[in-house]
Amino acid sequence: MASSSNYSILFLIIALFSLSSINTSDAARGLLQLPNLPTIPSLPQPTMPQLPKIPNLPTAATLPPLPTLPTATPLPSLPTLPAVPKMTLPPMPAMNPIPNMPSLPTIPNIPTIPTLSPPPSN
Repeated sequence: MASSSNYSILFLIIALFSLSSINTSDAARGLLQLPNLPTIPSLPQPTMPQLPKIPNLPTAATLPPLPTLPTATPLPSLPTLPAVPKMTLPPMPAMNPIPNMPSLPTIPNIPTIPTLSPPPSN
């Protein structure tokens, strides 16, 4: 059932595209059959103002030398840290065994409803 609806939708899409192309080709034919339109007179070309000249950039020979960074003074040495005593942890307490989980109660059997047999046929 699902595949037939997919084919129906596909057929509908193909039909819509084919009908839209008919309208497009009719419109194109109508435009081609129009009488010659009057030509548009040519407009005078505008004159562009002259662009300003690009200034000359300085070259490497004319640039002043780059400033030098001052030399860094050596940093003082860090003071020595006192020795840290080692930490000892107390022993772990004795683990009590995990108690057993109680068992789930059992569900009693539900009595079934007796069914009647159909009457014998003749």
